[in-house]
Amino acid sequence: MSRPPQPGDLIADRYELEELVGTGGMSSVFRAHDRQLERRVAIKILHEHYAEDPEYLERFRREARAVARLSHPNIVTVIDRGDDDGRQYIVFEHVDGENLKELVLRSGRLSVRRALELALAVADGLAFAHDQGLVHRDVKPQNVLLSSEGEVKVTDFGIARSLHMEHGVTQTGTVLGTGEYLAPEQASGKPVSPATDVYSLGVVLWELLAGDVPFVGDNFVAVALRHVNEPPPSLRERRPDVSPRLDAAVQRALAKDPARRFPSMTAFAQELRACLAEAEGEGAPPPPEDDLALTLVTPPAHAPPPARRRARPLTRSRRRPLAYALLALAVAGAAFAAVLLLGGGGHGQGGSGGGGGSGATVQLHGLAGYDPEGDGAEHNELAGAATDRSTTTAWTTETYHGADFGGLKTGVGLILSANSPVKLAQLTVSTPTPGFTAQIQAGDSPDGGFAADSSSQTVNGTTTFSLNGKTARYYVVWITQPPDDRVEISEVTARS
Repeated sequence: MSRPPQPGDLIADRYELEELVGTGGMSSVFRAHDRQLERRVAIKILHEHYAEDPEYLERFRREARAVARLSHPNIVTVIDRGDDDGRQYIVFEHVDGENLKELVLRSGRLSVRRALELALAVADGLAFAHDQGLVHRDVKPQNVLLSSEGEVKVTDFGIARSLHMEHGVTQTGTVLGTGEYLAPEQASGKPVSPATDVYSLGVVLWELLAGDVPFVGDNFVAVALRHVNEPPPSLRERRPDVSPRLDAAVQRALAKDPARRFPSMTAFAQELRACLAEAEGEGAPPPPEDDLALTLVTPPAHAPPPARRRARPLTRSRRRPLAYALLALAVAGAAFAAVLLLGGGGHGQGGSGGGGGSGATVQLHGLAGYDPEGDGAEHNELAGAATDRSTTTAWTTETYHGADFGGLKTGVGLILSANSPVKLAQLTVSTPTPGFTAQIQAGDSPDGGFAADSSSQTVNGTTTFSLNGKTARYYVVWITQPPDDRVEISEVTARS
């Protein structure tokens, strides 16, 4: 293999690649045409630099084996798997539609009934996977596909793990998953169980109802620590039309202790069905006896002040900061391993800056690639992956040879758009391909005329640029010295 796969390539003399529809830390997904059966399929191809790594190769093959035995209407079907001249691939049924994240970004929060219908379909698919001995471990809206016919299908079991595995490619102490949907035990590097998927689906349901995730932060570690330490915000304050029973179900799914969540995904699905019946006015069945207090007791709107507590001994109070510091170090170490496994595959994860500013967070949107000295485009279709709040997806440049872009140009970039002109103080770039030089530029038009708004610096892992204070609507991460391959940007955040 001398170059990455691209539209027009023929895989295994059968699958003709038509369009790149997504890329992640390990693989790229294409829409393809199956010449033998004359049908459209989706094909996932492992990135070339992972194909010779036994660990990544085994994870990729394990995904195919795992999902191939999952025959359920709410799980994407595996059709084929193989090796084409070193290219490892998995072929799936093609789902013509959008993913759940795209639906939320397009529509905002959903009606209670629609949110429950979608969550219930996901729960049914995951319950079946659990019955077959598999935990998904990366349940998130991006991994739920919605077909144009209304079908709901869970996909991307790439980090799924057998419940019966004692020795495998991922062990206790390693974090796998996506920060915003990460269960506390995952964030701490502890063993996973079906309760792990229950928690993540609880976060997804919270997002469907509220229009946003319960925990956000500047980086993976910050979000992971919030999942470990903080109770979720009140759902009913965000969404007053959510019933006490549904609110209680979400709270139970989001319990920090796995033992306090629903005992199984099937039990969670059963309660979601009851909440759906209640939302449809059919009269929900009573909750199980062990859930009576949890489901039916709702705190008053204005709770009385708490009783005065006796002061704790000073020696105990001094231990708590140390405990939190140790927890932060543990999560940071586990997150380091996660970035290696999910984002960079052997690239170091450094940082020069990385902290957030004191101003407000500004939401940017990946608009397009920027290639003024070339064909004008640079993987424009992947630009949104740099601002989707997930470090497992990324915008990528084309592949070049040499730190000077092979002598073809002086730079390429990623155009970012704010909702309106804004004066940014900081812009933070995360990458699984550290070592490139970049500068932040600003302008009033996405078509060009950008001027420098920061100094140039090397981007290592998560790197924060201090901006000079131009007021602009469009910003460019302008890459001038790439490593000898390509540059990926997995996430960009900003503060005013």
